Amino acid sequence: MSTTTTEVLAFPNIKAIINDNGTAEVVVAGNSRVVPVGETLQDLRDNALALVVAEAKTLQRPVRVRIEDPEGHGELIVHPDGKVESVSYETRPARHRTAAPASTPAAAAVEASDSAAEDVAPADDEAAQQAVAADAPVTRRSLKETSFLVSAPVLEPATQGWRGALTRLGFRMNPSAEELSEREDIRTVSQHWPGPRTIAVVNRKGGANKTPTVVMLSAILARYSGAATVAWDNNESQGTLGWRTEKGAHDRSVLDLIDSSTELLSPSTNAAEIAKFVHHQTADKFDVLRSDENEEGDHEVTAEEVDIAHQVLTRYYRLVIMDSGNTARAANWRRMIDHTNQLVVPVTAIEDRAEAARLTLQTLESRGGHDAELARNAVVIVSESTDAKRSMTGDALKRAKAEAQRIADGFEPFVRSVVRIPYDPALVNGPIRYEALQPATQRAWLAAAAAVAKGF
Repeated sequence: MSTTTTEVLAFPNIKAIINDNGTAEVVVAGNSRVVPVGETLQDLRDNALALVVAEAKTLQRPVRVRIEDPEGHGELIVHPDGKVESVSYETRPARHRTAAPASTPAAAAVEASDSAAEDVAPADDEAAQQAVAADAPVTRRSLKETSFLVSAPVLEPATQGWRGALTRLGFRMNPSAEELSEREDIRTVSQHWPGPRTIAVVNRKGGANKTPTVVMLSAILARYSGAATVAWDNNESQGTLGWRTEKGAHDRSVLDLIDSSTELLSPSTNAAEIAKFVHHQTADKFDVLRSDENEEGDHEVTAEEVDIAHQVLTRYYRLVIMDSGNTARAANWRRMIDHTNQLVVPVTAIEDRAEAARLTLQTLESRGGHDAELARNAVVIVSESTDAKRSMTGDALKRAKAEAQRIADGFEPFVRSVVRIPYDPALVNGPIRYEALQPATQRAWLAAAAAVAKGF
């Protein structure tokens, strides 16, 4: 069924412009995108159309596009599936020649040619043109203006769902919108960035999913980016990150690393020496720096110790993901924030956890400067409640999902991004492993990691 013009939004404003010189661009909301060159005018049109179709897929609806090319101009409706409808089109008057810019020698030659052609008899026209052309200097384009490299990425065929099944049978199918979205998230978390980055995972309330969030972000970013990644338990006394992850062949913690900081920061120290102080996660490819676990529990990490540990870790790792305690007034908590590039606020969909998350963000916002900027650009990760899920069925499960959505919607206007995570029993107790999660949970955590990585 055709789509009428009034049914298609005029936003964003999209133009597809094909130029006489064999170049083209697609302009979306004022942002120009260069169209890959082709051998023919139709190749340029097809390549421009592909960019417009991609925009329609991103918006998940038809779009209107104004087109301008050497043969005419008009308006089209382009659908996400590639279907094109013509709204209007008007051809341009035929042109016998294209004038070169007046400031070039070629322009002078063409103008002279035109003048000569008007003064001679028709029988002498061809001879006059040949004479002028023979005297005109040859103008060649610079090699800097062209390239033999293909600038547009090749769209790989579908690998998932029925589209992937047909591809494996020999019918090349384009990926679905869901698969394209997943590929984009993978591309985002696979990027490398200049210099180390520090992520702080914070919420003033215990049981808000801080430690599972640290483990999941560390696992996904380490797996996909290949960047050296460490998860650091920055609890002021004794945290639980070490309890939820693999233990290495030693008992060292952050205090041991601080005591050995002079040696670890020496230019002559081998990079492998850091392994003496961290606990490697064999499947998920990141390291864990545990909090102090002495039985007395009487040592509280100071701001100076946070500085020292952070200096060591950013020498050996490109990505530092910090777990935290529940006291925003603690010296180590506040110094962690000073070193943070991206703030993540996890919350289970329970009122008191959500309120604690709000107060955490409010505290940072009230401090102004760097702290307030972190709060405004925070990523909030809302996990469905784990407390009552074991006994939930039917309407109760629907209410739990609705509550998670309500809390997510409540944070939406105040932070950069909000991501929801479904309930998964693999996150409740015991060591946390990415591969143990259900596929839907893995996909949600990938989206969460991509939202965080966009802040780098």
